[in-house]
Amino acid sequence: MFDHSANGPDCWKCSLHIEWHDCSFCPAISLRSGLEIRRGAAVRPLPGAAILPHPLRRQNLAQPMKKIGNRKSPVRPSSAFTLIELLVVIAIIGLLAGMLLPAVNRAKIAAQKMKAKTEMADIVNAINAYDMDYGRFPVSSTGANNAQTAATANALNPPNNGDFTYGGTFNTPSGPYQVGTTGYLVNNAEVIAILMDITNNTVYPAAAVNINGLKNPKQVKYLNAKMSGYNPNSSSDPNPPGGVDTTCIYRDPWGNPYIISMDLNYDGLCQDAFYGLPAVSSGGLYGLTLLNGSYVFNGKIMVWSAGPDGKIDSGTKATAGVNRDNVVSWQ
Repeated sequence: MFDHSANGPDCWKCSLHIEWHDCSFCPAISLRSGLEIRRGAAVRPLPGAAILPHPLRRQNLAQPMKKIGNRKSPVRPSSAFTLIELLVVIAIIGLLAGMLLPAVNRAKIAAQKMKAKTEMADIVNAINAYDMDYGRFPVSSTGANNAQTAATANALNPPNNGDFTYGGTFNTPSGPYQVGTTGYLVNNAEVIAILMDITNNTVYPAAAVNINGLKNPKQVKYLNAKMSGYNPNSSSDPNPPGGVDTTCIYRDPWGNPYIISMDLNYDGLCQDAFYGLPAVSSGGLYGLTLLNGSYVFNGKIMVWSAGPDGKIDSGTKATAGVNRDNVVSWQ
């Protein structure tokens, strides 16, 4: 070491020439105060010197802290719904339910109509099978009042043609309306008793027509219909179930009796007491044909249901009003 202090600050002997080169090495530079550098002395960090943590270790340093007991933890937002959010969710659910319920109801009615169609087809097939076996239709023909006698009598009063309709009482916009053949207004119970070979008239009064197998001596069960167990004589239920009740009435899925008409004069044409009316079938609705002032079906058997509403109207076309939802076997 040279001491040039005697020569002054501008002494050329005190000049140090430095040559600078760029490189990728970046030396770590730390400042330490109060550190005396001596030759041969080790460099030690000063007491209390700040040692910065690695950047990856600095986590959640900027988050607000809340005190839990003796510790602090980050503040987390609440997960509960607000009242407005709950009301919005309820409103959306109500809207979706309002949109889905009509569709579900339509699907249910469509399924019931399909079931009615199947049951009516079973009735038609059973009557045809009976007719092939016995050469006659499953109707009453003896006693003070019976289907065969009433049909024969009505043939003398046009536009009736000697056919017979097993009907029932139905609601109309103007009040109750009785469907059936004049002279013997009766439901389908005796037909079902014959087709199902029911002979116990003490349990099923309508089975009196087939007592001791009078109308079905071969004891063939042409119709396999579900027995509902419903007793219309002791029940006040305004909505009876479908199926065959304890009086042998075969009811549609909406609890109304099936209407059955048969070609008892064997002319190949069937006239129904309701669909034969010009006010109902004018224009040949549902493929019916006008003959001698009444509409007839080109076939032997007609079965139909009053549909989901259980109503009919003798003054309205078959495709309008309460008649529009009726279900017919010949369509």
